Amino acid sequence: MSALSTLPFLKPVQLRSPRSSPGGQRRHTLPASEFRCLSPEDAVSVFEIEREAFISVSGDCPLHLDEIRHFLSLCPELSLGWFEEGRLVAFIIGSLWDQERLSQAALTLHKPQGSAVHIHVLAVHRTVRQQGKGSILMWRYLQHLRCLPFARRALLMCQHFLVPFYQKCGFEALGPCEVTVRDLAFVEMQHPVRGHAFMRRNSGC
Repeated sequence: MSALSTLPFLKPVQLRSPRSSPGGQRRHTLPASEFRCLSPEDAVSVFEIEREAFISVSGDCPLHLDEIRHFLSLCPELSLGWFEEGRLVAFIIGSLWDQERLSQAALTLHKPQGSAVHIHVLAVHRTVRQQGKGSILMWRYLQHLRCLPFARRALLMCQHFLVPFYQKCGFEALGPCEVTVRDLAFVEMQHPVRGHAFMRRNSGC
């Protein structure tokens, strides 16, 4: 069974009722807002947002286009996109990891037997930043993870200036991350994901 079928807050929003156009033809209107897992077909839209968001800050992207396609093929259930009128405006991509802390290998590997979700990237389109969308999307994503029976915690690495943002999202700092990218240093952070049975009783999962 698809993970999405068990998540009421991720069910695709139905298209609005058909309307008649001036020429008498019926047309559909895209949903105003929709959250769903991403697919490899979304990879180009994801990369365009990520490239604009990160290159100006760090000079590189957490994931390149082929890596985005790689993760969206292997573990699409660990991604989440926010679409407005059919256009991607924000996204998160994750994969599974099987060790206590992140290592350099975590940047490119998906460990299917792991119980830690490594959040590789969260990015918001430049036209809708400063609207709280990053926080809302992260909250949705964590709710999504709580409905996946194998997920026990979420891990991420970020630069120091982003630590307060993730702390407000409920993450705690674990200390310096051993992963380095060129001359950049990162803080490793984690968020517990409660047991599947508990959340199923209390959140409708």
